[in-house]
Amino acid sequence: MRCAQRVGPISELNAFILRYERLSARQQRSQPVLDQLKAWLDKAQPQVAGQTSLGKAVNYLANNWSRLERYIEGGNLPIDNNRAENAIRPFVIRRKNWLFSDTPKGATASAQIYSLIETAKANGQEPYAYLRHILERLPQVNSVEGYEALLPWNCSPAPAAS
Repeated sequence: MRCAQRVGPISELNAFILRYERLSARQQRSQPVLDQLKAWLDKAQPQVAGQTSLGKAVNYLANNWSRLERYIEGGNLPIDNNRAENAIRPFVIRRKNWLFSDTPKGATASAQIYSLIETAKANGQEPYAYLRHILERLPQVNSVEGYEALLPWNCSPAPAAS
């Protein structure tokens, strides 16, 4: 049985379970699937050459196994990172067109701003109003709590005036 076929039942289960039921269902029904996947991984890893595509995939799974297990520990954790990947896709597509990203520092700065904008949008904030809100308040912040108060899920900036 292929690796993807082993993971498929977890995705299908996740799609039909209400959030409050996920933790119990994951522990009861997904744990055995992960146990089977781990047994396959332990058997396959020594048998595949590390530099092949399959070897790289198997080693990636082995190196990230503890992160995968966290899926069973929380009912609110998503099964994948598709939402995050879809959010950054426009950034990846446009990065060659952005002149200010022609240096590593420029690329880092644009990635950070883009991350703020997408996180604001994901939390129902209007990006311009949110950026203005935090940029006006950042000079006065002097504690971790102050920075946390500026996270998009913790503040409600006034909408931008038209």
